Amino acid sequence: MKITAAVTHEKGRLSLEEVELASPKPSEVLVRIIASGICHTDTAGINQFIPVALPAVFGHEGAGIVEEVGMAVETLKKGDRVILTFPSCGTCDYCISGHPYACDRLNTLFFDGTYRDGTKRLSQNGKAISSFFGQGAFATYAVVDARNAVKAVVDSDEALSYLCALGCGVQTGAGAVLNGMKPEAGSSLVVFGCGSVGMSGIMAGVIAGCSRIIAVDVVPERLALAKELGATHALNGQDVDAVAEIRQITEGGAGYSLESSGVPSLVLQALSCLKRLGKCVLVSVTGPAEIPVPLEMSLMNPSVTLMGLTEGASNPQVFIPQLVQFYKEGRLPVNKLVKFYDFKDIEQAFDDTHRRLTVKPVLRM
Repeated sequence: MKITAAVTHEKGRLSLEEVELASPKPSEVLVRIIASGICHTDTAGINQFIPVALPAVFGHEGAGIVEEVGMAVETLKKGDRVILTFPSCGTCDYCISGHPYACDRLNTLFFDGTYRDGTKRLSQNGKAISSFFGQGAFATYAVVDARNAVKAVVDSDEALSYLCALGCGVQTGAGAVLNGMKPEAGSSLVVFGCGSVGMSGIMAGVIAGCSRIIAVDVVPERLALAKELGATHALNGQDVDAVAEIRQITEGGAGYSLESSGVPSLVLQALSCLKRLGKCVLVSVTGPAEIPVPLEMSLMNPSVTLMGLTEGASNPQVFIPQLVQFYKEGRLPVNKLVKFYDFKDIEQAFDDTHRRLTVKPVLRM
C-alpha cells in the first residue's frame, strides 16, 4: 500500500514522500499511526551519529490503531489501540528469561533497519528503505512485529496520542528508576537532565516514594516543570556546584542518581554525588565519548555501582500497561510533557527540541 513517510535520504535531512509499505507477515500487524513522539535517538540516527542504513524512515515512539493482523498473531485484533515499542528477537536467552531489553540481536533490530527475518517492509521505486527500531513511525502507517506492539486500554485516540512516548522515552526514564534502581521508600534520587527521560525518572521517583528528588538542568523552565512533577529540589548546573549542593541537601550523598542528559562530563557528577553503596544508572546517548573515572575513589572505595540500561530494563508487554495505569491514576502525568505538532511540521518539531523549547514533541498524523 502507498503511505506518506518522512524519509531520510542523506545525513541530516528528511522530507515527506510517498513510499510503498508491504503487507504484514504472519507474526506482524499493520498499524495506522495516530501519533509519534520525537526522541533524541531519532536525531542521532538522522545525523548518522548512529550509522543507520539510508534511506530510512525514523520514528520509534508510534501509537495507533491495528488495521490488519498476521495469521500467526493471537495477542492483537483489528481495532485495538496500541503503543509501539522496541523490537526483540523473542528466542535468545535474554528474551526467554523476560529481559528483552538485553536481546542478543538488539543492535541489529534497533539500528539495521531490518525486521526479525532480515528483510525490510518499506520501499520507493523498487529501492528498499530502512525502518528504525522495526517501526519507522514517522509515517501514516507502519508494519511492526506483534512483540513490539502493546495493547493500550484507553478510551480515545486523544489519550493514546499523549501516551506514545511510553514506548521508549517514558519507559526508559521510569523503568530506570522502578526496574533498575528499585529505590526504597524515603530514599534520595538525583536526576541529571530534565528532558522527557529525566522527567519520567522524576515521576517514577514520586511513585517509588523517594523523599528527596533533586533535578539538575540548565533550563529554568524545565527545572520549574520538574518541581511541578514532584522534584523537591531543582539545581541549575550553570549556577551552582551541583555535587556540593546535592551532598548538602542529602546530608552526605544521594542513594540513587540517573544520568539522562547526554553530556558525558555529567556521568562523573552523577557518580560523585552518591553516598556509599549508592547506584548510578546511565541511560543517555553519549556516543564514543570516554569519561575518565578515578576508579578507586569514585567506584571501589565508596562501593558504588555504575549501571547502564536500555529501555528502562523493561519487558514492555508487562511494564507499559503498568505505566498506562499510572497515567490513568494521575501518578504519571506525561501529558504535561507533550506539545503536539502536525506531521507536516516535523522539521519545526525537531528544531524546537534542539532549542529546548519542547520537552516531548509529538507528531499527529
